Formats: sequence, structure tokens, C-alpha cells
Amino acid sequence: MSKSQMTKVWIASLVGSSIEWFDYFLYGTVAALVFNQVFFVTEDPTVGLLLAYTSLALAFFIRPLGGVIFSHIGDRIGRKKTLVMTLTIMGVATVLMGLLPTYQAIGVAAPILLITLRLIQGIGIGGEWGGSLLLAVEYAPKDKRGLFGAFPQMGVTIGMFLGSGALTLITSVVSQEAFISWGWRIPFIASSILVIFGLWIRKGLDETPSFKKVQESGEIPKLPIVDIFKYHWKEVLIAIGGKVVETAPFYIFATFIVSYGTNNLGFTSTQVLVAVMIGTIVTTILMPVMGSLSDKIGRKKVYIYGTIAMMAYAFPYFWLLEQRTFATLLIATIIGLGIIWAPITAVLGTMFSEIFDAKVRYTGVSLGYQIGAAVAGGTAPLVATALLVRFDNSYVPVALYIILTAVISLIAVLAVKEKSNQELDEFINGKMDSQDGNVASKEKVVHQ
Repeated sequence: MSKSQMTKVWIASLVGSSIEWFDYFLYGTVAALVFNQVFFVTEDPTVGLLLAYTSLALAFFIRPLGGVIFSHIGDRIGRKKTLVMTLTIMGVATVLMGLLPTYQAIGVAAPILLITLRLIQGIGIGGEWGGSLLLAVEYAPKDKRGLFGAFPQMGVTIGMFLGSGALTLITSVVSQEAFISWGWRIPFIASSILVIFGLWIRKGLDETPSFKKVQESGEIPKLPIVDIFKYHWKEVLIAIGGKVVETAPFYIFATFIVSYGTNNLGFTSTQVLVAVMIGTIVTTILMPVMGSLSDKIGRKKVYIYGTIAMMAYAFPYFWLLEQRTFATLLIATIIGLGIIWAPITAVLGTMFSEIFDAKVRYTGVSLGYQIGAAVAGGTAPLVATALLVRFDNSYVPVALYIILTAVISLIAVLAVKEKSNQELDEFINGKMDSQDGNVASKEKVVHQ
């Protein structure tokens, strides 16, 4: 593959993923700031916030369904066509959110419509991530898969940066009343421009080499989900467990902090959003560095280092926040979201792709990733808020919750074993012999 083709591939995986996550994170941040006042209206603001976070969590539970639907399409007809579908679905749902009437205008129909669109978003993102990842990894040179696999992960933080940046800009130029009334709608509607650009980029791509080889072999499974549960259920469990520490602390550092910082610590929403935005810049810069490092020392080592650091940082994170200065808020967010989270998320996608056979890889990575996200990601702000309410606003249970997620993921990834570079190359490209839909080598595992 030429250098220009390589550039086109990583830009396509990065741009599309960024747009999808920009749309997705807008909801999470606005849910913390606005939706409890314009959609989930109750006499108790905390109850309204919990309802808003519940709507955030619901989409995470629908994501595995989106993963199953679109990964089936991706393993049957190809990665490229599937990615065009997912981006279109996400874009339409997001723009419609920006046009919805409020609870004050149409009553209970407003939150129902909002949740419906949120579920549609969840279905779209459920199929998006696996496709973006495989687009990068299956095209990547064999000695740069860690680097290429980091690009779709960078889309997560770039999307978040764009979302936080848009909201920060709006909140800094309009009044609080104007933002709650109409200002929050602007980035939702404006996302249509980004979606059109992303579709244009993706339509210019060819199918991945790995999928072409599966097509040529005539071994496309009729029901990839059946093969996954029959032959690859252990790998799915590893992926689910590995996702836990990547997703739960992220939503603590990036979403929960918005309400916790403003309601409990006295920060303004602009201060918290700026801290999150700077944290995402740091982690976006570090992700390709960590991906390249994993090409040299192995995905497993990089991931484990990050997970242990996450365990050690759980309490210091809150100690810094409790100083209640913008400087310590910034430091806490940069260390947690910017530095410690980077090695975990940078290698996660590549690690997942290297434990599933090419014939069912889209289904395998999507299912493991999305179930893990549903169990630990979308529920994280809800769990953290509920813990604060239950334990009289003490951060100790939330810190222990972060440690628990790290322990779960550490146990899961310790089950990953070593595969030689040659075996890994053949495995990714679908060249290894298969028996009954399973790879002949029983060590369907990640390069260490």
C-alpha cells in the first residue's frame, strides 16, 4: 500500500470516528448541564439529573444490539458499506435532537422523543467503532498496527474535544438562560456539516485487504454471531473485561465531573469543560505514542501499565479535586484523562482485533467492546452520582469504584497469551487454516 493510501485510510478512520463521537458526547455533556431542566423536569434537581444520566445509560445498553446488527453486515458485505450506514444514522439522530421541542412545550412526549433518538444514536455507534477500528488495523503495515489502531481511538477524544469546545464557546458568549433556552441546540444542528464531510471521505475508500481475502476464500459465515458464541466466547469475555477500565473511569473523568464539579465543588461549567478539553488534547497527542510503543513492547504490557496506574490514581484524583482550585482541577483531569487513560485506550482496539478470526472479527470486537461499554461505561456517571447520594457526597465509594474497574480488567487481560509476529500477521490477514470455523492455532491471542 502506498503512503498516500495509508494516509487516506487513517484519516478516514479518524475523521469518521471523530464525527460519530462528537455527536455522541454532545448528549453526555448537555445531559449534565441542561436536559434535567428542559426534558427531565422534576421538583428535585438531583432526580432530574439522575433521569438525564439514565437516558445516557440506556443508549449504552442498546449499543450491543447495534454492534450485532452492523457487525453482521460488516462481516457479510464489508466494512466500508457498513461505516457509511452507521455515520448516516448517527448524524440524522443528532440533528433531530437539536430540533426537538422541550418538556415545557409538549410535555412528556419531549423526553420520550429524546430517548428514542438517543437509542438510535446508540444503535449507530454500536456498529461504528468496530468498523473504524478494522478499517485502520486491517490496512496497517504489520509493524504499525498499534499505531494505526490508535487512530480510531483518537477519534473518541477528538470528538469529545470538538463537543466540549463547541459548548465552551457557546457558554462563554451567551447567558446561562440563553444557553438553556436555545444555545445548546447549535452544535447538534451544526453537526450535519461534519457528517456530510465524513460521508464524502468514507465513500472514497476501498474494502480492507483482510475482508477481500475472506471473500475470495468463500468462507463468509452466514451468521457470524453464532460462530462467535460457539467458537470465540472466551475472547468475547476477555474483550468485555478489558473494556471496563477503559470506559468507566473515562466517563468519571469526562462526564460525571461536569455535574460533580459544578454542583459539589463550586466550579463553573466553563471551568470544568475547559479542563476536560485540555485533558482530551493531552490524551489525543499521547495515543499514537502509546500505540507505537505497543508495536515495540507489546499491547499487553502497555495496557497493564496503564491499568495499574489507574488503580493507584483513584484516590489522588479526588484529593486534587477537593482543593477546589482551577489549577488542581486542571492537573487532576490532565493526569487522569490525559496521561493515565491514554495507554489503556490506545492499545485496546488493536488488542481486541488480534484475538478474533478475520471471518468474524467485526462481530467479535464490536460485541466485546459494546457489551463492556454498556455494563461499565454508560452506567458510570449514574453509579457515581448514586454513590454520592447514598454516602452523603463522599467521594470514597466513587474512588473504590474506579479501583474495582481496574481490577476486573487486569484479571481479564492477564488471560491473554503471546503470539509470534509471524502468527499474528497471518492471523490478522486471515491466512491461518480454519477448522469448523475456528482457527487451527488454539492461541488466538494478542501479541505481547
